[in-house]
Amino acid sequence: MQFKDIVGQHELKRHLIQEVEKEKISHAQLFLGNPGYGGLPLALAFIQYLFCENKNATDSCGLCPSCRKVTELQHPDLHFSFPVVLSSYKKSDFALVHWRDQIKESPYFSQNDWLRRIDEKERKPTIGTDESQEIIKKLTLKSYEGGYKVMLIWMAEEMNTVCSNKLLKIIEEPPPKTLFILLSENQDTLLQTIVSRTQILKIPRINSDDLTSYLRKDQTVSLSNIESIVARAEGDLLKAQELMGTHIELDENREMFIQLMRVCFKKDVIQMLDWSDDIAGITKERQKIFLNYSLHMFRQSILRNYTDHQLTKVSDEEEAFLAKFAKFVSGNNLSDFMKTFSDAHYHIERNANTKLLFTDLCFKVMRFIHVA
Repeated sequence: MQFKDIVGQHELKRHLIQEVEKEKISHAQLFLGNPGYGGLPLALAFIQYLFCENKNATDSCGLCPSCRKVTELQHPDLHFSFPVVLSSYKKSDFALVHWRDQIKESPYFSQNDWLRRIDEKERKPTIGTDESQEIIKKLTLKSYEGGYKVMLIWMAEEMNTVCSNKLLKIIEEPPPKTLFILLSENQDTLLQTIVSRTQILKIPRINSDDLTSYLRKDQTVSLSNIESIVARAEGDLLKAQELMGTHIELDENREMFIQLMRVCFKKDVIQMLDWSDDIAGITKERQKIFLNYSLHMFRQSILRNYTDHQLTKVSDEEEAFLAKFAKFVSGNNLSDFMKTFSDAHYHIERNANTKLLFTDLCFKVMRFIHVA
């Protein structure tokens, strides 16, 4: 993995390169951010740059023996730890072939993507006690190639308490030229004594222009649809890819939203109940995508109202609808719309009765749309 393969994150790339150039590499670093922001690709590119035998001012060479070993995830001084289903694997090494396959397929992936790969029952994964003993064993050995030894711990928040406590000493006082890179979505879910021993590197959202440029490689999607997707993805490549994967359904989401707003504006209870029946019949994943789409449309309505639609990111079809609809969203009802649709998304994830949920949502929208 090279820095050039990473979507955006230009400032962080420069920061990591400078760490190596100035030989001021913190021995324990916490890469903090959503997987879709690119923490894992950044960590892999940083490690490859560190090991590279012919690095330049902006990237690793990608060709030397060390670069090829890191690219293949076969470098003897690069070790990985990640959550596994303990009843199947016990330690990360037992699932290493799946790990390599996952990264080669795409280094941008979520814990759910990983879990679907390693366990058909999708049971909760953990970094357990046996793993901590394995980490300590690996890092107390001498470096094979005489340079750094690196331990990358992905989804470090999944370390159980015993594992975390066993690693405290070696993270605080590692052997010479030993580098820990921990990746996590949320530092609050990590043992705070672990966090206090690391240098935190916050991974920000991907810049909209960088994300747009990347997505435009898919020439089957129009630029206006891509801009709409980028606005909803909120700098998260995984979320953008999910929305791109459902771009055929973009028209369906738009029409479903338009229909909901129309029947609620007309206070047509029969059609509202029919709409609730229809959406209750689709998959929960599609229901959640629709709710996120609706939140996007409310945000775009407010932007259109208060910025003379200079900041809106919508497709041509959405713009045509917002030209008539946006006036019904204002400071008087925006927070009600946002909370209702966000709460619906939350309850769907927790297996609420979707027929009741969307019926209730319809009647709330009917009230809100008439108080703009």
